[in-house]
Amino acid sequence: MNGQTGLVLKVILLSAVLSLLIKYGTEDFVIPGTASNALILVLLPTIVVASLLGLRFLIDK
Repeated sequence: MNGQTGLVLKVILLSAVLSLLIKYGTEDFVIPGTASNALILVLLPTIVVASLLGLRFLIDK
C-alpha cells in the first residue's frame, strides 16, 4: 500500500470514528445555545489556524 492510499484510509477511518462519536456520544454532552457559545464555535477555528500559522512563521524565520 503506498503512502497516499494509506493516508486516504486513515482519513476515512478517522471520519467514521468521529461520526460515530457525534451520533452516539453526544447524548450526555449538551452545550447551551447562547450567543457566547456560538461566537466561540465560529471564531475558534480561525484563531487556532492563525496561531499555528503565526507560530510556524516565527519558527521558520
